[in-house]
Parts: sequence; structure tokens; C-alpha cells
Amino acid sequence: MKRVKLDQEEQDILNAYESGEFSSKMTKERKSSIEEVAAATFKKDKRINIRLSGRDLSAIQRRALEEGVPYQTLVASVLHKYVSGGLYDVTANKAH
Repeated sequence: MKRVKLDQEEQDILNAYESGEFSSKMTKERKSSIEEVAAATFKKDKRINIRLSGRDLSAIQRRALEEGVPYQTLVASVLHKYVSGGLYDVTANKAH
């Protein structure tokens, strides 16, 4: 595994964390609320069918293999990132 070089401040924070100097202030109610939101966010309760070119599907499957995830998971992740604003079309605002 590649080791990341930390600066002194980062190393101090890591050392403090590993020695148990940090403790959570999260209440049980807040944790429960966060868990509910997370579960609802990632709940996969709808199915779609989509037609893709063979070339695109092969490329998606290849990328998924590189990432170590099923290709359907990769497609769902890309779509989620796009609709939540984490991914955008860089060509959408270019002048033609």
C-alpha cells in the first residue's frame, strides 16, 4: 500500500486520534437521525431498463472491473453523483 507523506500538523492529528484523545459528542438521537437519512439515500427500490451501445457497455464493464465493483453499481453511482451535483457535463456550457 502506498504511504502518504504527512506534514507535522497532520501527523500530530493522526497521533492524537490513534492515542484516543478524540471522543464523539454525537447524541444517540443525532446518530439515529443520520442513519435513517443514509439508509433512505442509498435504498435501491426502483428498477430501470436502459439501452446502451455495445461499445459503451464494454467500456463501463471495463471501468467497473478496474474499480472492483459490479458494473450496475458503477452506473448507479455515476447517476447518483450527477443528480446530486457531484458530477456535471463539462461540455454543456461550451460555445459551439
